[in-house]
Amino acid sequence: MASTSPLPTTVIGAFPKPDYVPVSDWFDLPDLDYAARWADEMSAAGDDAEGSFVRAAADVIADQVAAGIDVVTDGEVRRENYIHYHCRHLTGFDFEHRAEETMRGVLPVVLPTITGPVAATEPFLPHDWRVAQAVTDRPVKVTIPGPLTITDSTVDRHYGDRSALVADLAVALNAEVRALAEAGCTHIQVDEPVFARRVGDALAFGIDALATCFDGVPDSVTRTVHCCCGYPRFLDDEEYEKAPPSAYLEIAEAVDAVRIDRFSLEDAHRPNDLADLLPRFRDTTVILGCVAIARSRLETVDAAPIPRRLFLGAYSSAPIPRRLLLGAYSSMKVCSASPARTAFTTLPVAFRGSGSSRNSTWAGTL
Repeated sequence: MASTSPLPTTVIGAFPKPDYVPVSDWFDLPDLDYAARWADEMSAAGDDAEGSFVRAAADVIADQVAAGIDVVTDGEVRRENYIHYHCRHLTGFDFEHRAEETMRGVLPVVLPTITGPVAATEPFLPHDWRVAQAVTDRPVKVTIPGPLTITDSTVDRHYGDRSALVADLAVALNAEVRALAEAGCTHIQVDEPVFARRVGDALAFGIDALATCFDGVPDSVTRTVHCCCGYPRFLDDEEYEKAPPSAYLEIAEAVDAVRIDRFSLEDAHRPNDLADLLPRFRDTTVILGCVAIARSRLETVDAAPIPRRLFLGAYSSAPIPRRLLLGAYSSMKVCSASPARTAFTTLPVAFRGSGSSRNSTWAGTL
């Protein structure tokens, strides 16, 4: 029998920036020098920048709440992208002397360099979380780039050893994760899409580094890991390069062994063999991405049974116009309110492993 209570909903992270935000969205840039503009844009905004970010966080959270989202984010409105904003708050990164590199193995870009030892500085994300949490009674989730993903989005000029760099990054990220937990944040997500691109590195040292990221975090915090398979370059781009179909299968059991609560993966643009994949997650709740993020067509809501203990989520780190994103959120609200409806081809399939019960029993995603 389907559940008669509303289904909880969340978003994965980013949201289209309001026009008044002084920081550019990386999908709107005229070139692929992702880290070139943030410092100049912040300098030009001056003392008005913080007010713009506070207003933007309130606006994007209001959109999410109006659409029925239960666990919201600030839309990452302060960030030029989800990776480099964090790197600017660590030692060892040089944003003035950038270098050309191929990101994700497919995209030639200009990236900041690492010129010295990486370490944490004063915590900064607790401030961002408090600002966002102050405008809503919904729990606010904070996202953090994973150590392996950071190495693929920067150019190493210091370590010469990816595993050593990943290890130092994990320790630095853990300091921020602990600071968030101590501040009261109960939903923390580490984004590691490069696990699907560098499977060998993920298995050799990346997953151990992921465990370090969450070391010492209390059970009161929901620990989520997000791993997508690539971004479209523009709306309705169906041919963009994706991670190989074997990636999730190769890392699933190793990820499941890490003490996390939820693992978010992609299944729309790059479908998986779910009969083979899902049973490999015995202890981890799977958040299954089922909606194609690169299409301008707003999918509708069709009648279908909903699995029990489903958690719906919207993935929005792609060049999606706000009107389409809000339409998708509204579809989720309809789905979450009715035990007899789910979205289109898609909205979530939930899977719960048959192993120990240390984690919660709800999952799913848009």
